[in-house]
Amino acid sequence: MRCASLAADDAWARPPGVLQALPANMPLTTDNPAEVPVQEQLEAYNAHDVARFVACYTEDVQIYRLPGTEPVMTGRAAMAEHYSKHRFSIPTLHAELVKRMVMGNKVIDHERIHGVREQPYEAAAIYEVQGTLIKTVWFLNAD
Repeated sequence: MRCASLAADDAWARPPGVLQALPANMPLTTDNPAEVPVQEQLEAYNAHDVARFVACYTEDVQIYRLPGTEPVMTGRAAMAEHYSKHRFSIPTLHAELVKRMVMGNKVIDHERIHGVREQPYEAAAIYEVQGTLIKTVWFLNAD
């Protein structure tokens, strides 16, 4: 399922607690629809599918690297360029989801990233979802 098409999916209109309409292959942890684009972008990241990955974000997405207060990246086009050159070109790239919390329109993932460095490293990603797409991301590395 592509994130950009989620707005038309009637699963978004279902009452809380009803997950039957969501794809069985998506291991969601809650019935909160904010989790859907976050899970989809994680799966696209691990598939190294840049088009599917950036489709989960708003056109004007802003990416921050904490503790910084200014975005390090803005927009889908910048994301596509960065991830194509610096992430999806790494054959061993893989993000392992360690833990996820969902609160309202915020999804917080604790991830273990493989392939970028010599050893896997841990990071947190805080996603703010607006409608059916990710609007803002804050990254925080463990080191």
